[in-house]
Amino acid sequence: MSQSHQRASLPGCPSCEEPLESGDRFCGACGYDLSAVPAPPADRPTVAITPPARHPATPDTGTPTPGPGTPGPGTPTPGTATPGSGTPTPGSGTPLGGPSEAGAVQWPAASEVDSSDLPAPTHRPSDLPGTDSGGRPLPATTPAPASSKAHSAVRVGGPDAERPGGGGDFELAAPDPRQAEHAAAAVPAGGTVCVACRSGRVDTDGYCENCGHAQPRERDHMERELGAVAAVSDRGLRHHRNEDAFAVSGTALPDGSPAVVAIVCDGVSSASRPDEASAAAAAAADASLLESLPRGTHPQQAMHEAILAASEAVNALAQGPGRATEHDQHRHQNAPACTLVGAVVAGDLLVVGWVGDSRVYWVPQDRAHPPARLTEDDSWAAQMVATGLMSEAEAYADERAHAITGWLGADAYELEPHTASFKPDRPGLVVVCTDGLWNYAEAAAEMAAAVPPDAYERPLHGAQVLVGHALDGGGHDNVTVALLPFAVPSHGAGSACPAG
Repeated sequence: MSQSHQRASLPGCPSCEEPLESGDRFCGACGYDLSAVPAPPADRPTVAITPPARHPATPDTGTPTPGPGTPGPGTPTPGTATPGSGTPTPGSGTPLGGPSEAGAVQWPAASEVDSSDLPAPTHRPSDLPGTDSGGRPLPATTPAPASSKAHSAVRVGGPDAERPGGGGDFELAAPDPRQAEHAAAAVPAGGTVCVACRSGRVDTDGYCENCGHAQPRERDHMERELGAVAAVSDRGLRHHRNEDAFAVSGTALPDGSPAVVAIVCDGVSSASRPDEASAAAAAAADASLLESLPRGTHPQQAMHEAILAASEAVNALAQGPGRATEHDQHRHQNAPACTLVGAVVAGDLLVVGWVGDSRVYWVPQDRAHPPARLTEDDSWAAQMVATGLMSEAEAYADERAHAITGWLGADAYELEPHTASFKPDRPGLVVVCTDGLWNYAEAAAEMAAAVPPDAYERPLHGAQVLVGHALDGGGHDNVTVALLPFAVPSHGAGSACPAG
């Protein structure tokens, strides 16, 4: 087809639709170059589409019953091209709408909304067959009446929460963590219950199978109660791990009377592997006391030997496998290190021992009597006060106040274990703790005020309350505390001061 025929056949300008005359090369209105208009494609015959035969609707449905003329799977539908078939797409001459004609395709009318302009109701989970994530059939619930909250979700609180399953449109597929009975039913014997949802079982990878919550590490929070002694340790709110450790135990003296032991250690964060150092020291000191006390060793001497044993255990960490001395000339620098404080209650004797800035407090059961602090810190502030260079208020206000001057570790300058014996004349509570607690109750009176009144009868509860006191205060450090109730024998005498 020639260009002149193409121009003459154009009804109007392709750009502005201005009517054209035969022979125009440019549009008189907009100047469009008519020679740039591509030639129209060659004529192609339209493929006829045989409309499907109409059949009566099935009862109660209004849906046409498929008949011989109804397209089946793989059959082109009206206005749709099958790949490779040459069937034209919409717009090629096949009508897809318009007035109803004989043999034309009749499309079903779209459903309309009701007078309230609400969309048509959707399917509820119970309307369809199936199973939940546990393989159980979905609960068959009765649809809520139109006046109820038809589109409400499952709620954690409110009146719906009183119904088992949590209320809402349907019961929860997973156990409701608010229902205490689910915990025993969901977790098999010997399994660990998730600390988050309190219903799921914790898998071997440390995650809950129900809610997927990562479980805390074992040392992040530890509790133990052993007869007349209890201890609690917590990571706190700022540290990424718990570098404290404790050991509580009981044994018998040669005469058969009981002896109770509590050891608390605080890893030095600036040293390497402080968590390992505190754990090794606590275990070694406890083992030493349990070996020497039944042999009749005086408790104060036994405490001294226990601190030496703990020191050796921490020193050994710096000499561990793979640390060849010829390649590690500075192996003692930044070696594993920790502090230690311990208490032994044996008969009418209370013995304490320490290295570092962890402390022991005495809180009488009768709060009318004054409490006391039984240890002195190995710290810069305590050293300034002891030498008379600064007052206690000035020393502890200095940024160097908590720098320790004594610790257990291969890089310690000189090990000087401190021990002291007391004979209290009244029942009371022995509080053994790290600075993660006493930083929030430094004075003896403050510590006594933080100890709950029933801590003497319930030492584990008392230790939990004290850890909570530190966390409420900010939890800037790991928090560890052990409580030992002290019962005065009937013949007891003396006061809460060093014996002898």
